[in-house]
Amino acid sequence: MLDVIAKRVVAARSGSNPFVIGRMKSGWLVIGETQPLAGYCQLLADPVVPSLNDLKGEERIQYLLDVAAVGDALLALTASNRINYETWCNLAPSLHTHIVPRYASEPEDLRIKAASIAYDYASARPFSLEHDGAFIDAMRRELHIQP
Repeated sequence: MLDVIAKRVVAARSGSNPFVIGRMKSGWLVIGETQPLAGYCQLLADPVVPSLNDLKGEERIQYLLDVAAVGDALLALTASNRINYETWCNLAPSLHTHIVPRYASEPEDLRIKAASIAYDYASARPFSLEHDGAFIDAMRRELHIQP
C-alpha cells in the first residue's frame, strides 16, 4: 500500500498532481498544499525510497544538491533570510524534504522553532493557482525546470 508521498509521486509522474512545480533530477518539486510560510515547498524523491540512507552514491548526492538548489532559489525569490530543511519520513516513510523559507518578520517565539512545530499547517492558507501561480513560474525559471 502506498503512503501519501508515494501517491503524490505517482500523480506527479502522470501529470495529475496539481502542486507540481517541476521535475528535478532527483524527484518532484511541489508547492505545499497549504502555505504556513510563503514559498513552502517539498522535494519528493523519485524513485521513491524510504529514507535518505537508502540512496547511494550519485543518487544521494543529487538529492541533496537538489534540496540545496531549491533553498537557493527560495532565497533569491522570496524575502526570506533563512531556509529550514526538514527530512523526517516518520509518518509517510517515503523520502521527501520540507523546504521552508523563514522570515525575519515572523514573531520571535515562532521564528526560533521548527516551522512544523511553530505553525498549524492544517489551518494555513491553502494553495491557490491564482495566488501562487507567479511564484511557481518564478521557481521554474530560477531552477530551469519544467512541470
